[in-house]
Amino acid sequence: MRFVLDLLYLLAAVAYSPWVIYRAIRHNRYRTGWAQRFGKVMRKDPGGKCIWLHAVSVGEVNAAKSIIEELSSRFADLEIVISTTTDTGFARASVLFGENHQVFHFPLDFSWVMRRAFGHLRPAVCLLMELEVWPNFVSTAHRLNVPVVVVNGRISDKSFSGYKRIRPFAGTIFRKIALVLAQTDEYALRFREIGAVAEQVVVTGSLKYDTAQVTDKVDGTDALAAQLNIGNERLWVVGATGPDEERIILDVFARLTESDQFEDLRLVIVPRKPERFDEVAQTITNAGFDFVRYSSVKNGDAESPEKVPVILGDTMGDLRKFYCLSTIIFVGRSLVPMGGSDMMEAAALGKCTIFGPHAFNFTQTVDVLLADNGAIMVNDEQELFETMSKCLLEPDFAREIAKNGREVIKRNQGATGRSIEQIARLLHARS
Repeated sequence: MRFVLDLLYLLAAVAYSPWVIYRAIRHNRYRTGWAQRFGKVMRKDPGGKCIWLHAVSVGEVNAAKSIIEELSSRFADLEIVISTTTDTGFARASVLFGENHQVFHFPLDFSWVMRRAFGHLRPAVCLLMELEVWPNFVSTAHRLNVPVVVVNGRISDKSFSGYKRIRPFAGTIFRKIALVLAQTDEYALRFREIGAVAEQVVVTGSLKYDTAQVTDKVDGTDALAAQLNIGNERLWVVGATGPDEERIILDVFARLTESDQFEDLRLVIVPRKPERFDEVAQTITNAGFDFVRYSSVKNGDAESPEKVPVILGDTMGDLRKFYCLSTIIFVGRSLVPMGGSDMMEAAALGKCTIFGPHAFNFTQTVDVLLADNGAIMVNDEQELFETMSKCLLEPDFAREIAKNGREVIKRNQGATGRSIEQIARLLHARS
């Protein structure tokens, strides 16, 4: 089977290579880490074994924070190494973990590449955040008797449909996974339906509740506010936006600021992907708004601006600071059918949180927040305008939504401890 997979991967690589080259030239992506992608991965301490944790991108990296801290404390004799798939995930992991742990790009799933990577790392256990299950990776670990654990496991509606179409093949892979720590009963059932061994699927809850810091203050917020001349005015922060969404947001903002009641309102747009920063800047220009790019102020290329109506958050790692300063938050990639973005951070900060109807990648979070009036879902541009108007005109209503959202986060914390106990039991059983 691995030879067939390698051939299919090779054909896919040939077909996909023009796109990789284009993105490398146009967006400065995929330019580094190729030795690691071909299995040349190293450890800071080559002696003994390690825990290999893989997180695809920024969201999974952030979710891994609490569990890596607990693993470091509980298993001090095992080095922890972290791999990521995307460049943005690698950058975020390097910031969070690079000082104490080896961070590298996830190797390509060719059988010979995986053999090489496992030979260098010699892991005692492999932890896959949420779902990232690659056939040759899992098969190589299985042959070497290295247990693979899916941590914070979830299967979206789209992924579930895809796995069901290839259930016989998927089943052979998922049966080799030693343990699945699922976020919800529904996700646990999905893992079992596509082939995971029923007794090896355990519901532990979502790690993101634990990593969502319940706080009123984020480090660096005051400096950011001073840099952008943000004072007591009302601030609408729109985070992790996707294509076509910014235009809708700007239209709503234009309608709101036509009223004298909202003349102090300012808008912050933070696109999810850095390669879209220039595109979004042009969209704001086309909408006729004066704006400032935060990068120009942060890097010292421009002085602190006057109170321009729109701020473009075109830096990485500053979204929570903007969220902390906000009056109302809209969580992006949800007005357009892109699956949504994580709304837990917004709720944990005690902010009135709004999102659109296309948050299908975060179904469990959406259901829990809406059930307890901890967030507001809007279906289209008109509903967004009406909801923003209500929240701005009725601050007590907005504060109640914010309070409920924070309580939801608090009630659902504890997945880290439950996950660590399951991993510890597995390691002790194999020691």
